[in-house]
Amino acid sequence: MKDHPLPAADAAMLDRLLTEVQDHTRHFLGYPVSKDFDYSPLFPFLQYPLNNLGDPFVDATYTVGSREMEKYVVEFFARLFRAPANDWWGYVTNGGSEGNLYGLYLARELYPKAMVYYSEATHYSVQKNLHLLNMPSIMIRTLPNGEIDYDDLEQTMGMNRHMPVIMLANIGSTMTEARDDIGRIKDILKRLAIRHHYIHADGALSGSYCAFLDPRPAFDFADGADSIAISGHKFIGSPIPCGVVVAKKSYRDRIARSVAYIGSMDTTITGSRNGHSPLFLWYALKSLGLAGLEKRARHSLSVAAYAVDRFRENGINAWRNPDSITVVFPEPPGNIRRKWQLACENGWSHIICMPNVETSQVDALLAEMTAASVLV
Repeated sequence: MKDHPLPAADAAMLDRLLTEVQDHTRHFLGYPVSKDFDYSPLFPFLQYPLNNLGDPFVDATYTVGSREMEKYVVEFFARLFRAPANDWWGYVTNGGSEGNLYGLYLARELYPKAMVYYSEATHYSVQKNLHLLNMPSIMIRTLPNGEIDYDDLEQTMGMNRHMPVIMLANIGSTMTEARDDIGRIKDILKRLAIRHHYIHADGALSGSYCAFLDPRPAFDFADGADSIAISGHKFIGSPIPCGVVVAKKSYRDRIARSVAYIGSMDTTITGSRNGHSPLFLWYALKSLGLAGLEKRARHSLSVAAYAVDRFRENGINAWRNPDSITVVFPEPPGNIRRKWQLACENGWSHIICMPNVETSQVDALLAEMTAASVLV
C-alpha cells in the first residue's frame, strides 16, 4: 500500500482523527483502560500477519505468530492465580467478554443441565453470552456495595439444589468494583451438598492486581475457581483490546478436537487469533515483572484513596470498596460527564484510577465539579 499514498483529503481525515484521539485521551477517567504504555520497540511486527491459529500449546502449520510469547503470558497468570501445578491451560483472548464466554462454554460442556447464577451487578456481556450459549440462568440480588447477596444466592440455589451449579463470580463489578467472595460461595455449595459445580471468575479489572493485595481476596484457583478471565488492556495496558483466560487443562481436554487443516487443536472460541496482543502482553510482563505490577497497583490504590478524601473534603459523597481503584460519587452535570467520559448508572458515576491516572487529574475534575455546584 505504500506505493499507493492516500489522497490529500483522506490523509487530512487521519490527521484529524489523531488530534481527536490525543485530545480525548487526556480527559479519560471513567473507563478502566491504562494508557501509559510504550510498545514502540514492537512496531516492526506490525508489518507481519501474526496469527496464533489454534491451541497456543499445540504447533500449527501456520507459523507466522507469537505462540511462544502467548504460552509465557498464560503461564505467568496461571502461577499468579495459583492454578494447579500440572492442570492449567489458557489463551490470549480479544478481551474479558470472550474470556467469560469461554468459561461459560467450558462449564456448559461439563454440566449441560446446570443452572447459571450471577448477580445483577454483572457485566452486561454475560447475559449476551448466556443467550448465545442457550444456558438457563438466575440473576441474584446485590448488596449496597455491588457484591452479591450471599443469603439470596444460598436461598435460590437451595430451591434448585437438584441441578448442577455454574457460578459467574464478579472480581470487580462494573460500576463499584465489588468482589464476590469465592470462598463464601464454596461454603454455600458445601452446606447445600451441591457436589457438581463450576465457578468462573470474571476478573476483567481487579483480577490483574488482586494477588498483590493484603489481605488477598478470595478470587483464584486456590480459593475454588475453575477458570478466570482478565482484560489485558485495562490494568496492564494495550493498544488493542485483549485479555487472558486461564482454566483447568483437564476440563479443556474434554472439549478439544483435532483439526487436520491447521495441524492443531480447536480449543478456543475463535479460529484465527490475534498474534499481536500476546506480543504486547509478553513485552509488558517482561518489562514490569511482578514487582512492577505491584508498584502499579500501589499507585492506583493511593490515587483512589486521595480522590475519596478530596471529594469528601469538598462535600461530595464519594466512596470506594476496600482496596479498590474505583471511586463512586453522585452523577455530575452532562458537560462534565462528556468531557471526562464518565459512565453513569442509577444516579451514580465513577472514576477508575488506572496506573496512568495522577492526582492532578483528580484535582482538575474536582475543580470543575465544585464550580458546577456553585453555579447551580
